[in-house]
Amino acid sequence: MRNNPVSDSVAMVIILLMAIGTVFVFSASASIGQEIDLTKFYEYASLRQILFFPLACLIMYFFACLDYRRLGLERGWLKNPTIYFLILSILLLALVLSQKVYPLLPRLIPPINRHYRWLKIPLGPISVSFQPSELAKWAVIFFLAAVCDKYREGMRLYWRGFVPVCAVVGLVVALVIVEDFGTAVFIALLAFLMLIIGGVKWWHILTPLPFGAVAFSFMLISSTSRMKRIAAFVNPEKWNDTAGYQASQSLIALGSGGLWGKGLGKGICKYGHLPEDTTDFIFAIIGEELGFVGNAAVILLFMMFVALGILIVIRCRDPFGRLLAGGIVLAIAIQAALNIGVVTVVLPTKGIPLPFVSAGGTSMLLSAAAVGVLINIARQSAAGEKDLQYEPPES
Repeated sequence: MRNNPVSDSVAMVIILLMAIGTVFVFSASASIGQEIDLTKFYEYASLRQILFFPLACLIMYFFACLDYRRLGLERGWLKNPTIYFLILSILLLALVLSQKVYPLLPRLIPPINRHYRWLKIPLGPISVSFQPSELAKWAVIFFLAAVCDKYREGMRLYWRGFVPVCAVVGLVVALVIVEDFGTAVFIALLAFLMLIIGGVKWWHILTPLPFGAVAFSFMLISSTSRMKRIAAFVNPEKWNDTAGYQASQSLIALGSGGLWGKGLGKGICKYGHLPEDTTDFIFAIIGEELGFVGNAAVILLFMMFVALGILIVIRCRDPFGRLLAGGIVLAIAIQAALNIGVVTVVLPTKGIPLPFVSAGGTSMLLSAAAVGVLINIARQSAAGEKDLQYEPPES
């Protein structure tokens, strides 16, 4: 199958974002007097990111070559890999959450920052981290696209279509929200938007909102740390040295960069001043070292991705392809907007990474796979348009 300008442009934008992320994760990982032991390369975030970058490119290319229609329900439930990914993500989320109650697997599921969110998978001398909530996020998007396409009329029935699907999404959100409030809200928001573009009736979508609002409010109020972050957002001066410290240091990094920045590698906030500088606040490091121009370039790349994604959705004639492409574009665009909003203190602090830029293998590799599917949708749509334009000669 021949490539087309849209799919090639999407690939170029994503590769540029991953390249920027790799460079700045390496820069943000700098430490005065640190000596890197190459025999333990996987223990360093910067070296891991250098490994993830080419691997993500290969994964994106692999999924771009696979027919996205295999992810639909046309061949039945048992032949749809999306269903198995959804079941796997639910089982992994339950396993990780069970460790909070019964700590039977401390080596496999250790507490990191007092939260149980990651699996530590031993592979010989190294241990690979995997975050099940990232798999759950993409599994929900692919599941909703497949179900809304297969059962278009059935999804307009409240008890037989809408409620069972909401129950599946609710189960995933309930398993995530205990340890990761931000990701749970993000998944719920994506599911809400996917159901809207999937053609579900408006009054159906509005019925679970009061219950969801009560559940989210309870989880928010029951957590002291979450309430402190909200208080720090509302009154930053009072919490400047405690709950609002990250937000304050983020603004300092962004402001000190000015228009052109201090220069690549010359930032100082990464030397213990800004926590989570390689992950959630990598955008602030870019702003400090490349200034407003660097931040604007990253935002422009995401805007280009969204514009290209919308073009793919418009050109796609297959309903499943449109739903799936729309979900992928929404997920990456909203996540990027949330992260930038947090870094610029437009939103309260929450652990939402910047797609393709922040350190983290699970997020980068799974997002690259999703973009590969998007590229395949673009290629299939372009091939379909050429077939429609071709008229065989009269005999």
